[in-house]
Amino acid sequence: MKRPFAATVWREGNWYFFQCLEVDVASQGETEEEALANPKEAMELHLAPSCATRPPQVRTIKVEVGAA
Repeated sequence: MKRPFAATVWREGNWYFFQCLEVDVASQGETEEEALANPKEAMELHLAPSCATRPPQVRTIKVEVGAA
């Protein structure tokens, strides 16, 4: 099944950047076509059903915020 996703593509210098607005996937390429083609495999892997052999461990981390 194919599903459409909203994405943005923009140019900075010599590179084109791709960012999917619905899934946390981004990519870049030397052409707009390359920037759009690269994330297809990454999105397919990101959206594939999990095949972990054991559940992941959830951990808590502490991060300093607002420090000057």
